[in-house]
Amino acid sequence: MVRLLRAAYPHPSFPDGPYERTAQAILDQLDADLWHRLALERGLATLELRAAASGSEVDEKLLREIEDAEFFRFIRGVTVTTLYNDPEVWELLGYEGSSFEHGGYLHRGFDDLDWLPDPRIEEYDGPEQLVEVADHDQPEQPQQTQEVQA
Repeated sequence: MVRLLRAAYPHPSFPDGPYERTAQAILDQLDADLWHRLALERGLATLELRAAASGSEVDEKLLREIEDAEFFRFIRGVTVTTLYNDPEVWELLGYEGSSFEHGGYLHRGFDDLDWLPDPRIEEYDGPEQLVEVADHDQPEQPQQTQEVQA
């Protein structure tokens, strides 16, 4: 399973840990779903046979051939949400994690893009007049109701 995950989501700098945890998450979900367990067992067996018949490892070409298979769609769905939600992967990719609990990105990561050139900042020297907008673009005013006198 780890070989399959490495072939499908190749990150040479990743250690085995995140891939192993992702494989375990896939296996954990199979305990509750017999259909996916059977599909995964048959799919992995077929994949191994195809790899052996071609005399190669599980690679991108072989994965392209099975990308629409149900078992592979299941693996892909679990992997995308598990592998890339792993704090070890975040660190390897340079992602600092959620900033909501730290007050947002304004003072935590907003200007961390050191690979971009510094922006050119210029003051606006244009006119300071108000530009009129069409009547239908004006905000609606609440209509006042008149009291009915009896």
